[in-house]
Amino acid sequence: MTLSICCAQRNFVVGDLSGNVQKIIAAAAEAYANGARLLLTPELALCGYAAEDLYLRPAFLEACDAALQQLQQASVQWPGLALVIGHPQRDEQGNKLFNAASVLRDGLQIARYFKQLLPNFGVFDEQRYFAAGQESCVFELDGIQIGLLICEDAWHAGPARAAVAAGAQLLAVINASPFHSGKSSEREAVIAQRAVENAAPLVYAHLVGGQDEVVFDGCSFAVDASGQVAARAAAFEEELPMVAAHLVDGCVTLTGALKPQLNHHHALWSALVLSVRDYVGKNRFPGALIGLSGGMDSALVLAIAVDALGADKVRTVMMPSPYTADISWLDAREMSERVGVQHEEIDIAPQFEAFKAALAGTFAGRAEDTTEENLQARIRGTLLMAMSNKFGSIVLTTGNKSEMSTGYCTLYGDMAGGFAVIKDVFKTEVFALARWRNANDPFGTGLDPIPDRIITRPPSAELRPDQKDQDSLPDYEVLDAIVSRYMENNESISSIVAEGFAPADVERVTRLIQINEYKRRQAPVGPRLTMRSFGKDWRYPITNKFRA
Repeated sequence: MTLSICCAQRNFVVGDLSGNVQKIIAAAAEAYANGARLLLTPELALCGYAAEDLYLRPAFLEACDAALQQLQQASVQWPGLALVIGHPQRDEQGNKLFNAASVLRDGLQIARYFKQLLPNFGVFDEQRYFAAGQESCVFELDGIQIGLLICEDAWHAGPARAAVAAGAQLLAVINASPFHSGKSSEREAVIAQRAVENAAPLVYAHLVGGQDEVVFDGCSFAVDASGQVAARAAAFEEELPMVAAHLVDGCVTLTGALKPQLNHHHALWSALVLSVRDYVGKNRFPGALIGLSGGMDSALVLAIAVDALGADKVRTVMMPSPYTADISWLDAREMSERVGVQHEEIDIAPQFEAFKAALAGTFAGRAEDTTEENLQARIRGTLLMAMSNKFGSIVLTTGNKSEMSTGYCTLYGDMAGGFAVIKDVFKTEVFALARWRNANDPFGTGLDPIPDRIITRPPSAELRPDQKDQDSLPDYEVLDAIVSRYMENNESISSIVAEGFAPADVERVTRLIQINEYKRRQAPVGPRLTMRSFGKDWRYPITNKFRA
């Protein structure tokens, strides 16, 4: 006996209930035509993951109930095909809400499972909204006993063990597992462990797409009872992968197509591109606007935006000041020409002089300092936002994680915008990604989008004569290593010093992280790419005197 299983690795949109229903119907029709008997949708596919405080609105939950009923009625179109639908479900009294998976077949609901383990860390807030399920769910399909799990359930031994004890021969896991670098391999290792522990194969159906600061990378997969990966879908792409479950002498084995995993930089690039494409597209912006400086960060953001949106939807503006080097003009022009975007230049010297003249009396007797540097950044921010208002395009900001951590950015200046594309990319990784993209063309827009001179020049904000980033910060290799240890790994100042870093550097960097929390609170959202980003998974007080 062979049971064909499809994973609806689709880009479901939060709050778009009618659109999500249509995507599920289309996936079901295709799966049925291909001979599938079971279709797995991702976790909370019906309403999109994560709907956050929409779960607290009765009208939203009523709409989810109606959408589920629509799918149940539609299931008669595909006789014998069972649909596993991820959705929110209230109890009969309406007092509790569960993260649920319902099995629909031939117009009936034949099984339902409530997620048992609710993550409440990092980007997850599930205990804010959901109650925990208490029971396993096993249903029969074509002679195979199938146990249901939802995402976090499979990261711990208990729920899988209980499902197998209840008779499951095959475990089906529906998921919305946020991406970070290395996450695909991490998932496969955990699921393989569950398979080996229980001598039972698992099919892992996953979501793909960008949702605000979270990215879902697809890579649905299946592992056999020995823990070997038997099938894997593509990364960062919509697919409808098929897995065949073979029942022989009471044991289930799995077969399917095995797509390759992406390497580190390919995965990061794909996540960045998908996040920009979905943030711009799902929020209905007609295009993107980028302040192009001739430097590395804005060049990288431009390359990402063109891969994500196409050159016709990206516009760049060079806004030179009296401190802008001629080479920056030339490099900005060259890159704009290479990628084929609309480019213009607006000299901010007149506005800069006007601001200084207006403040001359107030600032009399005081030397120029970072105030005048920040004026330039804020003039640029004002011009970009004016163009955004006029044309409707979203401003993509260009600050990296090294700058966001230390506050090496200007509030209401270069931080002004709608989406912070590389806010979770360290400066050292910015250079590495630029080199990788110049050598690879994953989306067919052309090799070498970034002029080599942009990559090799010493980075500078160009807000004063002969300025270099390292005038104000440690070398980026040192800075990024300290930030990673302190911010991502929660290491103490003393432990970082014990690893061989200069005490003065560690003290300075960690102090900058602390005193610039107020800036980060006002930054745009941007994609989470690491184990910990300056987003939902970083919640530190602004007013704080603790240092360690």
